[in-house]
Order: sequence, then structure tokens, then C-alpha cells
Amino acid sequence: MLPAIVHAGGSNYTVTPGVSQPAGKVSEWAVPTPKFARDPAAAPDGKIYIAVMHGNKLARFDPATQKFDEWDLPEGTRPHGLVVDEKGTVWMTGNGNGTLLEIPFTDGQPGRMTAHKTPSGGSPHTIIFDGRDALWFTNQSADKVTRYDRATKKMTEFDSRDGPYGLAMDQQGNVWFCQASGQRVGRVDAVTGKVTEIDLGRGSMPRRIAAAPDNTLWVVRYGDGKLTHIDAKTAKVIKNYDTPAGESGKPYAVTVDGAGKVWMNEIGTDTVALFDPTSEKFRVFPLPTKNEGIRKMIVDAKGRLWYMGSHSGKLGVVE
Repeated sequence: MLPAIVHAGGSNYTVTPGVSQPAGKVSEWAVPTPKFARDPAAAPDGKIYIAVMHGNKLARFDPATQKFDEWDLPEGTRPHGLVVDEKGTVWMTGNGNGTLLEIPFTDGQPGRMTAHKTPSGGSPHTIIFDGRDALWFTNQSADKVTRYDRATKKMTEFDSRDGPYGLAMDQQGNVWFCQASGQRVGRVDAVTGKVTEIDLGRGSMPRRIAAAPDNTLWVVRYGDGKLTHIDAKTAKVIKNYDTPAGESGKPYAVTVDGAGKVWMNEIGTDTVALFDPTSEKFRVFPLPTKNEGIRKMIVDAKGRLWYMGSHSGKLGVVE
């Protein structure tokens, strides 16, 4: 039985995000190989998987035991993003060799790893799971957004421009993605495959985008320190918000909890912030380590925020 499609979060579409009610406790653990580890993903069993980009490894953290496991990946993978499907299979983007890497797990251990080559090669980037049939990922250097069908093993590419980056899916199945250098957000229509764009303005530099339960989307703007709210149905901007540290904060990662509250980080100030759309107020949480370098965050089923410090080599949780 396939899971219900999750319409919140960022790339963790297998796991329904819980409601965040943080007391402010922040805990961190050093990953075994601190070589630009990045992009944590929650699995259905509660464990957290991590791509170790420069170490060419997959890491896994068990919150119950607070222990890590690590496995080597095929040479040259240089993993970027990852997601875990409902079967516990890990899917990783091979940023270094133009692949989508499939890693099935049995009894907690990886089986045979299969590297699926992308039609255009390039540098696969951020990945999401639609909760049913397909994996979607951006391919930054090839200027593509790619769909991989699990049943047919077929890849379909959609043309983009300006280095597609973070991506998310709305409730109609349309895929939204950031064009960081192009200052735009793009959209792949679920029915027609047509790609359209929203211009966010010069200097915005949108990095990542996340879906909310009310069929809206939230975008962090690294260039000008704003948080943009988009209506998925009308494909129009609802409102822009100034983030706590403004332009100097350089907001990078964003995710949404089960109640529609928005988590974002400010990579320039080593903070994460929780935004309540109802009150339009931010609550800021300073992090214990300087120069964390967070590039991706997720909310797990318990409402905890997990982040990976690519520079600090520490996996962290706010609860």
C-alpha cells in the first residue's frame, strides 16, 4: 500500500511532518566523515540519512541510539541530495557523475547500488519523491528538471535555465523549482509538462522552496534576505517578508511543518528561525556552533527540525 501524498516540507514527501512546538533545545552530533556532509532526509522508521558529498559516502543517524553508520558509494558519485521512499530505499543525486543512485535496504543494511545515468549528464542536485510513482530532481549544470518513473525506470527531462536548484511539489502534482542565478521560480505543469516562470526580481537569488499544507509555497531568497509566499493555484506571489537578519542573514534552506509553520535558516548568522504565517512573527534560535553552513533542513514526524552543518560537520536537531 502506498502512503498518502505529503503536502508539506521540502523533499521529505514520504514522512508526514509533525507540528513544531520547540522548547529551544538544540543538540548536535559530529558526523564520522565531516567532508561537506549535507541534505538530511528522514526515513519512515525515524532514522536520518545524510549525503557526505566530498567523502563520497552515505551516512545514517539513529536518534534512539545516537549512533551513526556509514557506507561508501560508487566512485565519483559525489552525492548531493537524497530522499527515502516508503520501502526504505534511499535515492541520491550523483552530482559528480550525472546519475540517480538507488540504494535498497534490507534489515538495516544496503543492498546492490544501482546508478541510473541521466540523459543529459550534468550535475543532479536537489531531489523529491512524489509519494507514489516518481522521483524528481533538478540538474543544475544541464539546466534540466528530471522525472524518474520507478516502474518503467524511464527518465523525462524538462528544459530550464540558470541553474535549477531547490524544488517542491504542490497538491496538483506541479513541480516548482528555484532558478538561483536567474532570480526566478519555475514550474513544470503536471499535465502538459509546460515550464513557466515567476520573476522574483534582481538580486533575489532564490535557493530553496518548500510546500505547505494549504497548497502554498515558501521560498528563501539568499540574495536579498526575504521570504516569499506563493499561491500554487494562481502561480502568483502572495507576500514577501523581511527575514530577521535581512540581507546579511543570507537565508538558504526552508521547510514547512505539519501545521504550515515555516522553518528557515540564515547561513550568514548561524541561526534558524520559525515563522508563523498567522502572526507573521519569527522566532529565532541561535545555533551552538559557528560557521555551520546549513544547506538543507527537514521536519520529522515528531515535529523536530533536523539540519546538517556542511562546514561544521555536525548534524543538529531543534526540539
